[in-house]
Amino acid sequence: MTILRDEDKHFPTMNYLKVRDKIIDLSKPKIMGVLNVTPDSFYSGSRTSKAELLKRVEKMILDGCDIIDIGGMSTRPTGGLVAEKEEISRIKGIIASIKSNFAETIISVDTFRSSVAELTADEGADIINDISGFDFDPKILEVVVKYQLAYVLMHSAKLFEELHEQQLSKNVFRDLVIYFSEKISLLKSKNIHDVIIDPGFGFGKSLEHNYEILSRLEEFRILERPILVGLSRKSMITKKLKISSDEALNATTVLNTFSIIKGAKILRVHDVREARQIIELLY
Repeated sequence: MTILRDEDKHFPTMNYLKVRDKIIDLSKPKIMGVLNVTPDSFYSGSRTSKAELLKRVEKMILDGCDIIDIGGMSTRPTGGLVAEKEEISRIKGIIASIKSNFAETIISVDTFRSSVAELTADEGADIINDISGFDFDPKILEVVVKYQLAYVLMHSAKLFEELHEQQLSKNVFRDLVIYFSEKISLLKSKNIHDVIIDPGFGFGKSLEHNYEILSRLEEFRILERPILVGLSRKSMITKKLKISSDEALNATTVLNTFSIIKGAKILRVHDVREARQIIELLY
């Protein structure tokens, strides 16, 4: 069963992404698996230690993961800003280790710091997943250009302290389109074209905002960039259903399926196997 192919023909930039010297075909959506080397990420199932890292990576790959997204700092609502040295110590050596054992694996690094981006790019990272839309550390774009990396542009606040404060108007779709349009224009001026957009579910948005964005996800196709959706086990699920993140797999699968039907090209998930089944059933 194939979906959305007719519409995709009108937006070819949504179907391909250049990552270093590789071309990723997004006509069939990809799975980005979350791997946190942190002690405090909101979902304990995503946390791992360096000692068990390679075993975890191998399982994710066997389960059908296309991209592994590694983070050294939690951005959960109750989390604080981790010192730069601490983030570096957590993540240093990890990408090199993964690449030496699983050479073809595409690695994304979840960071907004140029120093972390540079370190991990040297080790072989392919994508920078920046929650700040290069507002927290604009020098991160220099790293993206230098290493010819792909870039995930997420919608969020301009300050770390405001990440989870609601700042959107009633016209949330308009706010996001303006934000992404301005940012994409600036990225183009710096010769950065391989950009993935992430609406930033759960970041500075009310429950109503999150579900309006989800319901109108296909309209972001006007931006002509691949859409990444990251809502796995988040509070937009747990608050609405009054459940814990440990109980949120089924609901996550439902919303991920809806996202794919609405045009998402990348699912960022904690549960790779279940997300892969969505893709295999729909494509």
